[in-house]
Amino acid sequence: MIGYVTLGTNDLARAAKFYDLITGELGIGRMMEFDTFIAWGEPGGGAGIGLTKPFDGNPATVGNGVMVAFEAKDRDQVQRIYDIALANGGTDEGAPGPRGEPDANGMVFYAGYFRDPDGNKLNAFLMDKVS
Repeated sequence: MIGYVTLGTNDLARAAKFYDLITGELGIGRMMEFDTFIAWGEPGGGAGIGLTKPFDGNPATVGNGVMVAFEAKDRDQVQRIYDIALANGGTDEGAPGPRGEPDANGMVFYAGYFRDPDGNKLNAFLMDKVS
């Protein structure tokens, strides 16, 4: 299983503020921090997320087709995370809402998509009963 995901950044201080707010809404804080790297998560918890200035010294770039998803507890939290992202340098990639058709159990994928200030694609999501 995935332990953590690392994204590149060209401005660690700016990115850290963005991710402090998103992970704070999820109830998670920083668990590791160095001059060029910060990680958020809980030891022994679910997968964490890290930001780093690239080790090779070249500029960070966005991976095409790469996305990190934050699991939310409910639709309101999906909306709050999306709003926090857009209010703090993020850009819209798809407002919160259901995606696709409900499955056989009446569950639907519900998500809001956004990019961080470096252009990395993210979403907040949950599987939820159709309302």
